[in-house]
Amino acid sequence: MDTNAWDPGLVIQGFTPPLSLASFRLIAFDMDSTLINIECVDEIADAAGRKAEVAAITEAAMRGEIADYKESLRKRVALLKGVTVAHMQQVLTERLRLNPGAADLVKACKAVGMKVLLVSGGFTYFTDHVRDLLGIDWTRSNVLEIEGGALTGRMVDQAWGDICDGEEKRRMLLQTCAQMGISPQQAIAMGDGANDLPMMGAAGLSVAYHAKPKVREQAMVAINEGGLDRLLEVVRP
Repeated sequence: MDTNAWDPGLVIQGFTPPLSLASFRLIAFDMDSTLINIECVDEIADAAGRKAEVAAITEAAMRGEIADYKESLRKRVALLKGVTVAHMQQVLTERLRLNPGAADLVKACKAVGMKVLLVSGGFTYFTDHVRDLLGIDWTRSNVLEIEGGALTGRMVDQAWGDICDGEEKRRMLLQTCAQMGISPQQAIAMGDGANDLPMMGAAGLSVAYHAKPKVREQAMVAINEGGLDRLLEVVRP
């Protein structure tokens, strides 16, 4: 695949920029380490004194070194047992921040009439906050089971299934496109980990943001330096 790099921080492969943002109708984002600065499961684990153990599993999963994402997430969530809702709130208020350029990119997409989808292997406790912060149209993520104000170490099954993994992200992207009456070619998908590759492969434009090597290699755009809004250098408003 031919690679055209304007600079090492912004790599374009497989097409000639610029494209028009208005030719797209939907943008789908991963959350952890893409729209926001942290991996929420790792930060929750910090409250249980198990951050290193959980973060090692997260890193391996994001690099594509763990074949069964669902099982890896169940293992990580089991290690969160006993962490209180108060601790999760502390993560949300003290550690969670939007990544640079996130708000500007979402604003630019909305300005041309695009809809915004957030699909995350993370948790509704955090995706609901980010949804409200950015005015996101649709979300899909996982529900942590809470009893007596603390995590049980389990997740709650939802109407659509048990865990939002890579295949569920892809399915949600395609379902949203069908609901909107558009082609997946009119969608942009942005992510950083291996579990984002299925949805990125289904979209018309795939974007890796400060991503793992496997994801950078397969994406049409790789933002390696700077904020999310660097996409606007490639896909012009």
